[in-house]
Amino acid sequence: MRGIAKEMEPPCLTAHRKTSYSDYDNYAGKNALRHALVSEQRGLCCYCMGRISDDRSNIKIEHWHCQDNYQAEQLTYQNLLGACLGGEGLPRDKQHCDTRKGNQDLQWNPANPVHFIEAHIRYGTDGTIRSDDSVFNGQLDEVLNLNLAILKNNRKGVLDAVLFWWRQEKSRLHGPVPRDRLERKRNQYVGGNGVIDPYCQVAVWWLDQKLARVAT
Repeated sequence: MRGIAKEMEPPCLTAHRKTSYSDYDNYAGKNALRHALVSEQRGLCCYCMGRISDDRSNIKIEHWHCQDNYQAEQLTYQNLLGACLGGEGLPRDKQHCDTRKGNQDLQWNPANPVHFIEAHIRYGTDGTIRSDDSVFNGQLDEVLNLNLAILKNNRKGVLDAVLFWWRQEKSRLHGPVPRDRLERKRNQYVGGNGVIDPYCQVAVWWLDQKLARVAT
């Protein structure tokens, strides 16, 4: 999970909110909304970081606070996120992200800068996602099911790749990998403005741990 920097909402959402009897169901601009969400999330699901696109068959518009319990927020852009299909149609134990979450609440919103989601997340060498916040840690498993085997394996693959790079660099340099190389590698994962690789935040997290230990 990575922080999402919300951008300007689609003008059609702003206009719709000002009309009489407006709600999410009668909002006709969902294509524009999908495009905006995918763009600001750089092509990644708000929860698992798998690939999403603005094709309606590849994305769910997620209400972080669900519509049923928080009707006043159904058209609030800060509350709207782009999520993957999350195993829609599969048994509950195979579902994840918004499909699994349903109307349940979460402790932290990846799109709320005050929540600073990345400070609450860590990863194990086996691809496990965890939090030191006990409530949120339980929600990662029970509400979002982010430790589903396929998701763990995908994150482990990214972590294994950055570890392989680091070991090669250490061997080539016959010593520690300097800060500037770690920073360049980090930028390869999240630099630019377009789509980024699925699950890349796992590598970014690991590189940030290394950078925090390297003298400037």
